[in-house]
Amino acid sequence: MPDRGGGPTGPRIRAGRPSRRVRALLVTLGVLAVLGMAFTMFAGFWTDWLWYRSVHYSSVFTTTLWTKIGLFFVFGLLMAVAVGVNIWLAHRLRPPLSAMSMEQQSLDRYRMGIAPYKKWMLLAVTALVGLIAGASASSQWRTWLMWVNGVPFHQRDPQFHLDISFYAFDLPWYRFLLGFGFAAAILCLIAAALTHYLYGGLRVTSPGARATAAATGHLSVLLGVFVALKAVAYWLDRYGLAVKSSDFKATGDWTGLRYVDANAYLPAKTILFCIAVICALLFFATLWRRTWQLPVIGFGLMVLSAVLIGGLYPAIVQKFQVQPNEQAKEAPYVQKNLKATREAYGIDDTKVTEYAGKSGTADRTKLRDRVDGTASLRIMDPNIVSPTFQQLQQIRNYYGFPTNLDVDRYSTADGKDQDTVLGLRELNLNGIPKNNWINDHFRYTHGYGVVAAKGTEADAEGRPVFTERNLPSKGDLGTYQQQVYYGEKTTTYSIVGGPQKEIDYSDDEGEKTTSYTGGSGVNLGSPLNRAAYAVAFNEPQILYSGAIGKSSRILYNRTPKDRVEAVAPWLTIDGDAYPAVVNHRIQWIVDAYTTSNGYPYSSRTTLGDTTADSLTATNTSRTVVAQQNRVNYIRNSVKATVDAYTGEVKLYQWDTEDPVLKTWMRAFPGTVEPRSDISAALMAHLRYPQDLFKVQRELLTRYHVTNAQTFLSGSEVWQVPDDPTNDSRSAVPPYYLSMKMPDQDAQAFSLTTTFTPNGRDNLSAFMAVDSDPRTDDYGRIRILKLPTSTTVDGPKQVQSQFNSEQDIAETISLLSRGHSKVEYGNLLTVPLDGGLLYAEPVYVRGGELKYPLLRKVLVTYEGRTAFEDTLDEALDKVFGVKGSTPPPDTGTTNPPGTGDPTVRQALEDAQKAFDAGQQALKDGPDWDAYAKAQKDLRDALRQAEQAQSKAGGTGGGDRGGDGG
Repeated sequence: MPDRGGGPTGPRIRAGRPSRRVRALLVTLGVLAVLGMAFTMFAGFWTDWLWYRSVHYSSVFTTTLWTKIGLFFVFGLLMAVAVGVNIWLAHRLRPPLSAMSMEQQSLDRYRMGIAPYKKWMLLAVTALVGLIAGASASSQWRTWLMWVNGVPFHQRDPQFHLDISFYAFDLPWYRFLLGFGFAAAILCLIAAALTHYLYGGLRVTSPGARATAAATGHLSVLLGVFVALKAVAYWLDRYGLAVKSSDFKATGDWTGLRYVDANAYLPAKTILFCIAVICALLFFATLWRRTWQLPVIGFGLMVLSAVLIGGLYPAIVQKFQVQPNEQAKEAPYVQKNLKATREAYGIDDTKVTEYAGKSGTADRTKLRDRVDGTASLRIMDPNIVSPTFQQLQQIRNYYGFPTNLDVDRYSTADGKDQDTVLGLRELNLNGIPKNNWINDHFRYTHGYGVVAAKGTEADAEGRPVFTERNLPSKGDLGTYQQQVYYGEKTTTYSIVGGPQKEIDYSDDEGEKTTSYTGGSGVNLGSPLNRAAYAVAFNEPQILYSGAIGKSSRILYNRTPKDRVEAVAPWLTIDGDAYPAVVNHRIQWIVDAYTTSNGYPYSSRTTLGDTTADSLTATNTSRTVVAQQNRVNYIRNSVKATVDAYTGEVKLYQWDTEDPVLKTWMRAFPGTVEPRSDISAALMAHLRYPQDLFKVQRELLTRYHVTNAQTFLSGSEVWQVPDDPTNDSRSAVPPYYLSMKMPDQDAQAFSLTTTFTPNGRDNLSAFMAVDSDPRTDDYGRIRILKLPTSTTVDGPKQVQSQFNSEQDIAETISLLSRGHSKVEYGNLLTVPLDGGLLYAEPVYVRGGELKYPLLRKVLVTYEGRTAFEDTLDEALDKVFGVKGSTPPPDTGTTNPPGTGDPTVRQALEDAQKAFDAGQQALKDGPDWDAYAKAQKDLRDALRQAEQAQSKAGGTGGGDRGGDGG
């Protein structure tokens, strides 16, 4: 019988070892896996390079890339060499081996085991630490660029009298170098100690000396380097006190030196620096003395001094010198903090004016005449009416509007600026007839046109009065490029310009098609480009689809904020990009900020927290895009634009004095265009940015005070009130509207907000900033401070009064019948003749009607309240025009006399009219029937009011209840 085990008659097969074919297959699979991973990494790099080149900001990509590569190799090599040299030196200084103890006999086995691989192990260890160190260093590219390109602030800190650029640009880099030095010293010390131990230079249980002279000298030098670095750290810590954050109970967040810092920590750091230098010298001296006695004593002294001088002594000073007389001790340092914080946030020129809070004019008719000249009260709330735009101007399901529309100003026929609510009709892929790869990325590629409406008007049915409408859009904006390839809702990629036609829009004549000619995007004619994007987007069809031709281009990174952030990764991006028609093109305007965390004595703020409000709580796309979330310096240094058709990004220098922007312009030359290149047409649509305003208003809740004693007492602390029309319990958003402050001669486009006392709801102050850059007062912050001797109702109290008025509550209840829902718009506050006028639009979503229509306007002024169909009617009633009766002194409202048969009948008629209106909306909707029902509703409610007034049950004619 043959030998089945592989004897002389047949080949012997070794058990457990794969065949040659299997090994070849495994090697091939391994090579393919490596090549796949390599191409995946290459695809990411290559597509990034192609994109930056397509937007003409390739210098940003190359500068950032070469900086990262340089830092990676320099610091990775330094770390690898430092660790490798110390391992080699420890091995070189090893003693003659003699296995005289159990410890050495055990180690001898390890020494013998690694002997053949010593070089490879050395290379592996040094490569590993080098890669980690290099990767960590490459992330510091911003710190490096700011250090090497930094320009002076030409301002000095009040403690050390150094230029602020030292803290903003130099100190962060020095701290990185110090941290790298500590890491290198510790790794070298560990590596050297392990090597010495392995080869007998250090002993734990063996008899005799615990360390050889060579090991003692080597390790003591490394310890000396570590202690010397600690001395440098103590010295830098002295300057770090100027930008140190601490929790100061009198003021909350605090940055800069306090009394205990200047009189305890600062001298302590100097003393500890001297002790550390001496201790380091003692460690270095062991090269000659060969004993650790003195350096160990010195190190112990340094540790003890750090505890006593650096910890205990400042605590004693704080306890027995500062706390008994805190305000007097801290006042000089608080004054420095006040000055620095106000300068760093651009609020040092804020004008605070005492405001009466009560009108001094008895003639109500004159007050009524002054309203129109004081403010253009906007009753179209851009945060409410988006569904209305959607319903009335969507035209096709594959279009959509953003959740929050924008407010801008456009000239009317007579040349006057008019507050306008507008939004772009952007692409909505969820509404296309059939979702597939071709439809989603080739045919439905863009939105179409601007839709705009007057901010201060509504038609008889409560709908917006459109000034730009229909498809294609027509109206007051004239002719412009209407295709919207880049927008806030455009988050997916599109492939355009190839053999596949795109759907442009549809009208009564049928479907219109187009091919993109904007020139943006990356060409997919190259097989390499197609393969790279197929991998980058995880979409294999890009590689082989016949719908892609040699002229096809791929568009991505299409939201305005993403594009600006990508081309300027050193900027912080405002949360609200807004569109404007400029020179016959739709341009997205994006505000961008330069920030710093190193402005001495300026208190820090967290951008994500201070810019949050009730709008960001429900729409995360409006949140700020912060490169550095914790800052103590901010400037709106750049105004950026993104063309909605071509995607072209332009950065304009706005703050020509900002040293942080100048630094980045030196790092990335040619990326930011001069302010003089901003056209007059574009300048007309620029505005003061919301996120900067929200940061400034948060700081001004405390820093409106300029006196240190008042600041420390906390008696003047304000707060930003919660939005009274929103249940999110988030801050009220600032509102844009055209208005004039008491010291202004004419209305100006402004951004406004209110303040309440800390922990209370009455009004403390009203704040506005001029937002029109065409005026000399652009950026001028004005605060009207209300008297503390009397109370003026704040937004929450005003809203509560609205809701508690008996006749208003009944009308709102009537409007809310069935499936209808009442929505409150922006509660606007306007200073008027020493008093404060509040106005709020009220919308109703009725029945099957899924979009809000303006039904009522609430207005109040000094205790007089009106709830009318239109703003003019409400103002007339509040100011006693057209026969209104003043309210009683008590400010209360008696319940209506609903027991009167005439009143009951009128209310029944009102309910019938309301139901008829809801039915009209369901049927079509039938707008003629709906308008008739609304007229019947108003007549019925007016009849009920008249009957109620005759019965003597109103208690106040100003609180009317006309239907809507």
